[in-house]
Amino acid sequence: MAVPKKRISISKKRIRKNIWKGKAYWSALKALSLGKSLSTGRSKSFFARQINKS
Repeated sequence: MAVPKKRISISKKRIRKNIWKGKAYWSALKALSLGKSLSTGRSKSFFARQINKS
C-alpha cells in the first residue's frame, strides 16, 4: 500500500538546493578555465592537437 512521504523542511530543502547549485557553479568555472587555457595554448593538464594556421 502506498504511503505518502514526510514533508521535507524548507531549510533542509534550501541547503540541498544550494549544494546542488554550488557543484554546478564549480563545474562551470573549471570548464571555462580549461577552455581559456586551451584557447591561449597554456594548458598543462589537457592535451589537444594544435592546428597550424600557416
